[in-house]
Amino acid sequence: MDAESLESGNLVTEVMSIETPVGEMTAAASDTGISFMLFSDSKTALPGHALKTMTVRSIMTQNENIHLLTLKEQMEEYFEGIRKSFSVPLIFSGTEFQIKVWKELQRIQYGFTISYKEQACTLNSPESVRAVANANGMNRLAILIPCHRVIGSNGRLTGYGGGLARKKWLLEHERKHSGKPVSLSLFDVKDINRVSGKHL
Repeated sequence: MDAESLESGNLVTEVMSIETPVGEMTAAASDTGISFMLFSDSKTALPGHALKTMTVRSIMTQNENIHLLTLKEQMEEYFEGIRKSFSVPLIFSGTEFQIKVWKELQRIQYGFTISYKEQACTLNSPESVRAVANANGMNRLAILIPCHRVIGSNGRLTGYGGGLARKKWLLEHERKHSGKPVSLSLFDVKDINRVSGKHL
């Protein structure tokens, strides 16, 4: 378990690396909840850009953030196919529209997918498909806010910050453990990405 604290003024954010079957993820949390979780090889993953402006110090095991410890446990259950929703508190940081989009993403049930157009319609803004897609792309709480469950109107996979191979894997994983049949043709990815040193 790799954990460290980032300090900026009076704000202290603990950072932890979490190993998953589809690669390492980096998560960050304060005393009030999880503020960040992305795949560590993502361009926007912590601690890269954060370390440029924050002082870093190691923390002792007994001082580890309770939310990160809970998240690690819940992520293990998710990848085992046991957990289908998360109870760890989340911290939203974005515009009013982005937060509205992200909260709508949380309503997509495990094992289901919707299109960007359908997502825009649920927000009563059918003309804002592009804006909704951009807001999805700004999600900094991967899997916890399941933007991977949004696909193209034609049923094909579209962009995902963690890579299409991971998006394909996550959708098939959730389909399998939801009891629904997995449609490999629906999630066909021509350009298979390399993740964790192996093809998914």
